[in-house]
Amino acid sequence: MDASFPRIPRLLRAAALFALVTGVPGLAQAQTLGRAAGSENGITLYGGYRAGGNFTETTTGQDVRVGSFASFALAVDIALEPRKQVQLFYSRQKTDLSSGAFLVSTSSIPLTIEYYHIGGTAFFETMSSGPYVVGGIGATVFRPSGPGLTSETKPSMNLGLGYMLPLAHNLGVRFEARGYATLIDSTGGMFCSNNSCLISIKGTTLYQAEALVGLTGRF
Repeated sequence: MDASFPRIPRLLRAAALFALVTGVPGLAQAQTLGRAAGSENGITLYGGYRAGGNFTETTTGQDVRVGSFASFALAVDIALEPRKQVQLFYSRQKTDLSSGAFLVSTSSIPLTIEYYHIGGTAFFETMSSGPYVVGGIGATVFRPSGPGLTSETKPSMNLGLGYMLPLAHNLGVRFEARGYATLIDSTGGMFCSNNSCLISIKGTTLYQAEALVGLTGRF
C-alpha cells in the first residue's frame, strides 16, 4: 500500500483552504452576474442504484467483486453564469466485497463507498430545465466494517448526463447517469490492521456506474 495516500485528506483540506481564500471573491462576483442573467442555486436529494466494480486478488488471481446496491446522494449547485453552476456532490453506498478467494466464514466483507467531489453542471438550453452534463473531481473513501480495519482514501472523478424536469417554479426532478473512476494504483494490501491486510489486490482503477433520481429545490 502506497504510504502517500493517507496524506490525501490533509492535501485536500489545504487545497480547499487555498480555494476559499483565493477563489471565493471571484466566485461570488461570477455568482452575482450569473443570477442576474437568470441562473439559479439548488439543492438536490437523490436516490439511486450503483453498479459495482472489481479488483484482482494478488495471490490467487481471482476477482474481488464490489456488490451492486442502492445508493443516495446530495448535491449543492451554486449559480456561476447562465446555464452553468458549480456543484458540491456527495454520494454514499453500503455494499460488500466478495470473492472465491475469501474464507467461507468471510465470503463477503461489508464496505461503505463515499464520493466527495467538486465540479459543475452545464445545461444545454435553459438553466434548471432540459438536458445537461455534470462532472467533478475529488476523493473516494472506502470504509470497511470490521474491528480495527482502516479506511482508504483515493483520488477520483465522475462524469455524467442528466435531464431536469421542472415541476413548479422552485421545484424540479433530475434524472442522471454518472460514471466514476477511482485511482487505486495498488499491488498490495488494502484495509489493514495491526500490520495485517484484509485483502491483497492488484489494479489501477475502480470503475462504477450510478443511476440517480433526485428532487431539486431551487432558490
